[in-house]
Amino acid sequence: MSRILIIEDEEAIADLEKDYLELSGYEVEVENRGDTGLQKALEGDYDLIVLDLMLPGVDGFEICKKVREEKDIPILMVSAKKDDIDKIRGLGLGADDYLTKPFSPSELVARVKAHLNRYERLVGTGTRSNDVIEIRGLKIDKTARRVWVDGVEKPFTTKEFDLLTFLAENPNHVYSKEELFRRIWNMDSVGDIATVTVHIKKIREKIEFDTQNPQYIETIWGVGYRFKV
Repeated sequence: MSRILIIEDEEAIADLEKDYLELSGYEVEVENRGDTGLQKALEGDYDLIVLDLMLPGVDGFEICKKVREEKDIPILMVSAKKDDIDKIRGLGLGADDYLTKPFSPSELVARVKAHLNRYERLVGTGTRSNDVIEIRGLKIDKTARRVWVDGVEKPFTTKEFDLLTFLAENPNHVYSKEELFRRIWNMDSVGDIATVTVHIKKIREKIEFDTQNPQYIETIWGVGYRFKV
């Protein structure tokens, strides 16, 4: 049974989220403060975190940053803030998704299921040789989920790795932001275009020598992105 940690200071919202997730078969724990939530997130064995932004003690941005430094599990940020800058900042810190309040509990459950299913497929074990992609100094080990640039390993979040691997496996094909969001996040892209933009930016910072003149991921203006070979 997957274990989920909810860090949410509004008890009514946290209880509602907990009830719906438990009805869907998940084991759920709730923390109402940011500082205690961060401690539990780092010390506990959870499969996914539902993280509010505005919290007493430590805010959601700091929690996301600290957790991502140590763990690769999915993080779903939720907030009443509708500004794109907050979404961009959260995704830039390593969050896998961002929900704006108010949202329906069924939507939360659907997104939790999608992220957990994908994460479980990606970390599933098997006895096979490592599947490696190598392109001009870029090495992507799909089995170990590790990336090197000219022999130097670069840290990647789950979605950054998925996006880079997908593009590298489909070179010279132009994908729109909407299509990339559907393929990597398995969800409709309405209102979430910033997710793809932020992840492309973070990937470029890690693999490109000059982000203004990328040699790997090329922007096709007005259309989308293409991996060059």
